[in-house]
Amino acid sequence: MQAVRITAIRHGETDWNAASRVQGHTNIALNARGLLQAGRAAAALAQGDAPQCVYSSDLQRAMQTAQAVADATGAPLHAVPGLRERCFGRFEGHSFQELNERFPEEAEQWRRRVPEWAPPGGGESLLAFRARILDAVNTLAAAHLGQHIVIVSHGGALDVLYRAATGLGLQDARTWRLGNAALNRLLWTPESGLTLVGWADEAHLENAPLHGDI
Repeated sequence: MQAVRITAIRHGETDWNAASRVQGHTNIALNARGLLQAGRAAAALAQGDAPQCVYSSDLQRAMQTAQAVADATGAPLHAVPGLRERCFGRFEGHSFQELNERFPEEAEQWRRRVPEWAPPGGGESLLAFRARILDAVNTLAAAHLGQHIVIVSHGGALDVLYRAATGLGLQDARTWRLGNAALNRLLWTPESGLTLVGWADEAHLENAPLHGDI
């Protein structure tokens, strides 16, 4: 049975991460710290098990992170819109405090992680988002049996992968980190799907401390 080794990376930090603003599909660039984090993640991958391919969400913050990895490892880079963050509709651009004030009932649905609920203004439900992310990852992994690939995406997407790899449900409380530019390692097989190998490796970021998970 051939397994695919996956290193999943959340993009480096953005100014909206630092300000606790919801990004979703809004196309925000990395800030100076995020660029530093991306470079350090790339350097760490270049020293280890080099990937055969790098796949990234097509949003700028992910592509900037993925480009650093591709440059450091020599692996080809491909943009995959299916790896985008969850769409949060009218929530995007607001801080958590603003959402509580402007959309109290909707914000409560979000906090409770109601699977069928979608943010107002065309946002995605957790169910639809999970299906999109897992479909994208399963498709990419199936093309790389026996190889190592890097997937650069977003906090919500990595949350989906962790839950899938550990058998946790969409509404189970989160106890794991989703740090910017941390290295998260998974295995994928056609028979078993995703399994967890290691999570939230931030050794390469020791001199670039992270803000809280957003």
